[in-house]
Amino acid sequence: MLLAIDCGNTNTVFSIWDGARFIATWRIATDHKRTADEYFVWLSSLMMLTRTEADITEAILSSTVPRVLFNLRVLCSRYFNCRPLVVGKPECRLPVAPRVDQGTTVGPDRLVNTVAGFDRHGGNLIVVDFGTATTFDVVDHDGAYVGGVIAPGVNLSLEALHMAAAALPHVDVSRPARAIGTNTVACMQSGVYWGYIGLAEGIVRQIRAERDSPMKVIATGGLASLFAQGFDLFDKVEDDLTMHGLMLIHRHNTEMETA
Repeated sequence: MLLAIDCGNTNTVFSIWDGARFIATWRIATDHKRTADEYFVWLSSLMMLTRTEADITEAILSSTVPRVLFNLRVLCSRYFNCRPLVVGKPECRLPVAPRVDQGTTVGPDRLVNTVAGFDRHGGNLIVVDFGTATTFDVVDHDGAYVGGVIAPGVNLSLEALHMAAAALPHVDVSRPARAIGTNTVACMQSGVYWGYIGLAEGIVRQIRAERDSPMKVIATGGLASLFAQGFDLFDKVEDDLTMHGLMLIHRHNTEMETA
C-alpha cells in the first residue's frame, strides 16, 4: 500500500491508499522538532485504534517545510523499508512539466494540486487553496502549471491583525450574518470573511481577463467550504485534492519505471 504525506506549514496529513481508494487519513500539527520515531508511534497508534490494516510498501511526500522533510524520509525508510518519492526533487517526474521563469522553484503543494485538478476537471483551470497562504494556481490546457498568485492566508491575516493591534482579540473565522458588525468581533469577522471573498473574486476575474478564457475554478484547503457558502465563485470544492494528486504522481512515476 501507498503512504501519501502532505506536509504544510500548519498541518501534516497522512493518507493510506490501497490501490483503489484512501482507506484512512490523519492530520497532525507540523513541527520540525518531531522525530521519525515520534511520527511512527503516533501513526501506528492511530492505525491500531482505527483497526486500519495496512502493509505500507511505498511512500510519496510533498513538503513546504524543508526542516521537516528529513524526519519524514527517515520515517519511511526506517519503519516502512521504502525510499519515499519526494515531489519537487529531480527524480520525481510530473505528467507535464511546469512552464515558469527559468530558475523558479514551484511549491510542491502547487504542483500536486495542478496534477489533481487537471485529472478531475481538465485544463484551463484555477485552483484556489485556502491554506497557511491563499494560493491561486493556473493550469494550462495541457495540464501544465503556468504560474499563479500567492496571498496571505486567512488565519495568518487574523494573527497579524491581533499582533499589530493590542486591543483586538483572537477571533474564529466564520461567515457573519451581516457585513456591518456591531461589535469588535463581528467587525473583524466581517472584514476577514468579506475581504477574502473580494480578494478571491478579484484575482479570479483578473486571471480570466489575462488568459482571455472562461476558466473553471476549483477550491481546496481547510477553509474552502466556508468561503464557498452561498457563492457561485467556485465550480467545485475538493477536500481531497492534494492526496489525489500525490497518488497520481506516484502512479505516473511507477508507470514510467515499468514502461
